[in-house]
Formats: sequence, C-alpha cells, structure tokens
Amino acid sequence: MLRITKDFAFSASHRLDHLPADHQCARLHGHNYTVQLELSAAPDQLTTAGFVRDYGELADFKKWLDQELDHRHLNEVVPDRNPSAEHLAMWMYEMWSERLPELSAVRVSETPKTWAEFRP
Repeated sequence: MLRITKDFAFSASHRLDHLPADHQCARLHGHNYTVQLELSAAPDQLTTAGFVRDYGELADFKKWLDQELDHRHLNEVVPDRNPSAEHLAMWMYEMWSERLPELSAVRVSETPKTWAEFRP
C-alpha cells in the first residue's frame, strides 16, 4: 500500500463529561488542534499521474474544518458524543470516508505530544 498524509489545523474549545469535577479536562478549555488525514491505495489504484489522491483535492476538508469547527465550542458541534480527541477522529472519519474513499485513518492532536487515531 501507498500512503499519503496531510495536516490541517483549527482552534476550538470543549469540555469533557464523565470526568471527576477536579479533572482539568472537565473544565471549559481550548486547544490548537492538528488533524492528519491518511489516504491509502494499492500501486495499481494510483491515478494516472501516480497519486493516491491529488493533495489539492483535500481543500474541501480544510474549508469544512474552517467553517464547522474552527473557533467553535465542540460540545455544540459534534453530535451525540463527548468531544475527546478519540471521538473527534472517529467522527471526522465517518463524515469524510464516503467523499474520500481512500481515507484510511484520521489522527487528531490536542497538544504537540498527544495524538488519537481512528483506523477502521
């Protein structure tokens, strides 16, 4: 398999439920998120140009991030789930896997040292 990745960024706030009241993530707080999309294809599935997918075709994902998530409160945006990095990665995969059939994983980072990955 061949894999490509592209990083995207947005800033947002959230508060996580089901945590002790004194847990730092139970309080309203924000992050500068990084989202990494991974797309995969077998060598015989590459485009005639030799791409898994043209990176320029991921511009719609960036527009969606900017319109739907950037500078928003994620508890109000992400339906029916606690907006942890894990849930965000899974939700983004669900939202985009039909539009990007090569999508093989979504990674979400809340800090430079932490990542959550959804890989079906």
